[in-house]
Amino acid sequence: MAQKDQLDRDSISCSICLDLLKDPVGLPCGHSYCMSCIKGFWDGEDQRKSYSCPQCREAFTPRPVLKKNTMLAALVEQQKKTGLQATPADHCYAGPEDVACDVCTGRKLKASKSCLQCLVSYCENHLQPHYTVGQFKKHKLVEPSEKLQENICSRHDEVMKIFCRTDKKSICYLCTMEDHKGHDTVPAAAERTERQRELEVSRLNIQQRIQHIEKDVKLLQQEVEAVSLSADKAVEDSEKIFTQLICVLQKRSSDVKQQIRSQQETEVRRVKELQEKLQQEITELKRKDAELKQFSHTEDHNQFLHNYPSVSQLSEPTDSSSINIRPLRYFEDVTAAVSKLRDKLQDIVRDKWTNISLAVTEVDVLLSEPEPKTRAEFLKYSCEITLDPNTAHTYLLLSKGNRKVEWEGIQQSYSSHTDRFTDYPQVLSRESLTGRCYWEVEWREGAEVAVAYKNISRAGRESIFGRNDKSWSLDCETNRYRFSFNNINTPVSGPDSSRVGVYLDHRAGILSFYSVSETMTLLHRVQTTFTQPLFAGLWVLGTAELCKLK
Repeated sequence: MAQKDQLDRDSISCSICLDLLKDPVGLPCGHSYCMSCIKGFWDGEDQRKSYSCPQCREAFTPRPVLKKNTMLAALVEQQKKTGLQATPADHCYAGPEDVACDVCTGRKLKASKSCLQCLVSYCENHLQPHYTVGQFKKHKLVEPSEKLQENICSRHDEVMKIFCRTDKKSICYLCTMEDHKGHDTVPAAAERTERQRELEVSRLNIQQRIQHIEKDVKLLQQEVEAVSLSADKAVEDSEKIFTQLICVLQKRSSDVKQQIRSQQETEVRRVKELQEKLQQEITELKRKDAELKQFSHTEDHNQFLHNYPSVSQLSEPTDSSSINIRPLRYFEDVTAAVSKLRDKLQDIVRDKWTNISLAVTEVDVLLSEPEPKTRAEFLKYSCEITLDPNTAHTYLLLSKGNRKVEWEGIQQSYSSHTDRFTDYPQVLSRESLTGRCYWEVEWREGAEVAVAYKNISRAGRESIFGRNDKSWSLDCETNRYRFSFNNINTPVSGPDSSRVGVYLDHRAGILSFYSVSETMTLLHRVQTTFTQPLFAGLWVLGTAELCKLK
């Protein structure tokens, strides 16, 4: 019975407003509507000069004259009296962000589909003819869209079903005979099919790229885990090794302390024994002195002379000639020996530390970063460098915290050292250079700005910067530059400046010299392979200073 009521209600409802018919009128095609609904629908079609049925889309010319169907009106009134609801309870009205049904009047329902042929959006009820009427079944239905009018040619008011490849735009069939005559045109569906194939190829490429990138991401994650595990183990092992080294030093410190204390006890005991023996001798001598004093008062001359030989005889004195007084200098030699050990250990640690540092900086999962371009970018890699007094030629004077060097021509009071340059006015930095470094040198009256390996010769012509395969040097003089390596000199042109910037990327094998003023100008660039840590070097006949950059 419910099914029968539903069919009766559908048969007497307006497909525009979806309510029971009010003043029902019939069209020549047989469909019925409320008089106000169909009039409102046709009023919107006046500009097209044709009038169609909202359901079957049959067109009428001229506009049909509408007359009330009294029999159908009576049937609707009779059904109202039986309690038939005028409006279905399950209507889904369109909200502000929804696409509304173009056929509904009054409060519009939400559209469920849009038709690309009709260029109309339909709610579920008004869409039914597209599922049941044969000529509508070929129409293309899409998700509800508010941009259907974009498919209408603004010039000819026709659906644009053609694509002009020449102008790369959609057009209608009338456009092909006017503005696009002679152009390369194809049906829009055909162009879509071809572009769809290209799109699928693009998607395939994208998916392949995604797979490759995901694979790279996975590999990088594995590298992160591997680097972290390796770093954790290296830290743990290094701590154990340094702890062992500290324990060795602490044990040696304890041994030295014990030896000093033991020797102290031995020497103190010997001194006290001698002191006690001397004290006893003093007591005995005092007693003898009193005896002699008393004997000196003997009045009987014969008695005095008779006893004198035995009374005047003295005991053998204690030999104190071996006593060698060295105030406050007994264990100074021990302190000096320990200090010398400390200095040697510091030298060893400093020399070996460069290898450790280089091993750490050589850990590089990714490719090197691009070379800096501006001075601000170079300054990100600036490093604090000081000069090593143990390498300075004896005619060179270091100052400003070992950052400045100048030619004195007078021998300085440097101690003897195997690292010292003996024949030419050169000096190396205390710090080794690995990774990416940048520093600047301010020079006056001629200088060479160089980098060199630690094992460069310290004497003879082979010790001069740039005259061997262990150093690279830029010779700076007024209005002239010259680069030297392995005894090969290369003239260098560039703006005259008293400040030179040096950029080193040890891992990438890049060494660059720049003239620094208001701008930076590249003077010379070296691309090679560095096999050892490098040290900054200076050769001076005037002054040169490692500039503070931070």
